[in-house]
Amino acid sequence: MKTYDTKDIRNIVLCSHGGAGKTSWLDAAAFDSGAIDKIGAVATGSTISDFDPDEAKKGLSINMAVAPIEYKNTKINIIDTPGFFDFLGEAVSGIRAADSALVFIDVLGGVQVGTEKMWHYCEERNLPRIIVVNKMDRENANFDEVIPQIIENLTKSAMVFTFPWGEGENFKGVVDVVSGKAYTFEGGGKKSKVEEIPAELKSKRDEYYANLVEVVSETNDAMLEAYLEGNEPSQEDIIKALNDAIMTGKVFPIMACSGLSNIGVQNILDSVVNLLPSPDMRPPETGKDPKGADAEVAIDKSKPFSAFVFKTSADPFVGRISYLKVTSGMLRSDTKPINVAKGEIERISAISIPFGKKQVNVSEVMAGDIAVLTKLAHTLTGDSLCEKGNEINITGIKFPNPVMRMALHAKSKADEDKIGTSVKRLIEEDPSLEYVRSDETREIVLGGLGEAHINASIEKLQSKFGVNVTTSWPKIAYRETISRAVKVQGRHKKQTGGHGQFGDCWCEVKPLPRGSGFEFTESIFGGAIPKNYVPAIEKGWREALVEGKLAGFQVTDIGVNVYDGSYHAVDSSEMAFKMAANLAFRAAMDQANPVILEPIYNMTIIVPDQYMGDIMGDISSKRGRIMGSEASGKNQVIKAQAPLVEVQRYAIDLNQITQGRGTFSMEFDHYEIAPPKLQEDVIAAAQAEKEQQG
Repeated sequence: MKTYDTKDIRNIVLCSHGGAGKTSWLDAAAFDSGAIDKIGAVATGSTISDFDPDEAKKGLSINMAVAPIEYKNTKINIIDTPGFFDFLGEAVSGIRAADSALVFIDVLGGVQVGTEKMWHYCEERNLPRIIVVNKMDRENANFDEVIPQIIENLTKSAMVFTFPWGEGENFKGVVDVVSGKAYTFEGGGKKSKVEEIPAELKSKRDEYYANLVEVVSETNDAMLEAYLEGNEPSQEDIIKALNDAIMTGKVFPIMACSGLSNIGVQNILDSVVNLLPSPDMRPPETGKDPKGADAEVAIDKSKPFSAFVFKTSADPFVGRISYLKVTSGMLRSDTKPINVAKGEIERISAISIPFGKKQVNVSEVMAGDIAVLTKLAHTLTGDSLCEKGNEINITGIKFPNPVMRMALHAKSKADEDKIGTSVKRLIEEDPSLEYVRSDETREIVLGGLGEAHINASIEKLQSKFGVNVTTSWPKIAYRETISRAVKVQGRHKKQTGGHGQFGDCWCEVKPLPRGSGFEFTESIFGGAIPKNYVPAIEKGWREALVEGKLAGFQVTDIGVNVYDGSYHAVDSSEMAFKMAANLAFRAAMDQANPVILEPIYNMTIIVPDQYMGDIMGDISSKRGRIMGSEASGKNQVIKAQAPLVEVQRYAIDLNQITQGRGTFSMEFDHYEIAPPKLQEDVIAAAQAEKEQQG
């Protein structure tokens, strides 16, 4: 593939609710452009972008993929993204690299929750968009029913640019509203034929055209004046005004097609070339200079080299594969870029462009284009590469936070040895994953965007890195505390011949407000205990608090004041007073009515209005408290607090209650005394585990 100038490049992301047909459309587009000679099938895993074995097995996209095609002297980098919510991180990466988007809608499913979510993410990036109503060849397809859904749920600025000629099994082509021509397709859809609009569709085209002229005229002062005077603008004027209106988000074209039957695909490609922006038509990239000041990077081939990495793939054989978008200058094999965040020079061995699972070597890549580099030593997703002396840390990618976590348990010692490094490599590939080693519960915990996301990651652990694990819900880090004040003595005395051991301390122990942790004071009078032994008493208490007596959890929110004691001039030592402190701790836990504390989390839940009552009822059933709510467009934002033990699987519950239309986030807030029944269960479980371990 030749090197394309920036103005002749289009970077488009395909996004949608799951199952809207993006992957099939990509194969049809590649076939029409001559990039492939046969259209693949999702079911057999033979498509360009669903090449991962797990994708073929599941019949859905899991990973983002890039495939460039050459169409009418333009290079179109098509970025295919998963539609399933659990793989949102991949979609966010694709949207970050794109300059425009095709938002797909299954004509039978209509505007679904995933469509709305993808639209929102594209909106955040101010991407020009074309709305693709796909699968027009399916039984019961009805284009007219989808249009009101688009207007109501996505944007009132959507305008029909092509509409179907026939529907279902009678779908034979599309009518272009602007040109006033109809198009049919032969040779597997590759050969288009221009025809006159059928008589029965002319009035429909005229109505759409009149609406389009009216709306476009309103975006251009000169055209509006002429229009109000009764002068209809020329087709050239309309196309130019459409260009501007689409770039600025004032108009969003709606186009009909069937990717599977390859009907109407070329019309969309024509619009991508003629109506969507090249990279240099987009606003500059933002970032920070070495002094931390705001900076911009214009998409300009004449400027020094810069790029940002939007995806990393961890290949067990090739190593690290970095997908990057060149933001300025040119990338050549003799380029010696510096990783801005890490201050390290990277060595470039070869430059290639991705085409699904294949990579095609090239000598150079122009500003605005997408490339692949392998075996970069320091660079990960979100990092910037720049020419030395021109370092700009380009704004990275904001990935969604994990909403579900599972504990991983190695099946064998060999798996245990490899699990840490392998999971870290997975996170290099997918930054929306989270990896935590909990010292408190002694578990390895993997966080993700849902059950399917975590399951797919576990399958990758096995298939890519040969690590086999089982999973369970993570143990909850309960705490223990006391509920009343006591005075206790810790006296350690041991005589073993020669010097003995003697330490004696009296402590006032009291409960503290939640979140206080541990407070230690001393009020020893008259030298009952020499001052040099007081730190040993504090250390003894701190070490003892690591493991409570009820269920072995950390003890917190406790205040200790050492007020008296005794010592022996020969036998007393720091170790003896540490042991005395430990005995005082045990006495306090016996006498001060210890209790179990459970973690309480703040939750922010965003759901459509119709689910608000169900969500509030569900939170209440989980011992949660509704802290407040407020409207946000068509959604309600509910603030709540709930015990972690009740909402560990909330990602699954919320999905079931709202049919996938709800989102949530949660973070730790504080500890509270657990209900008596839960305390009994926690203590019993801890005792059973202790007995099992011998």
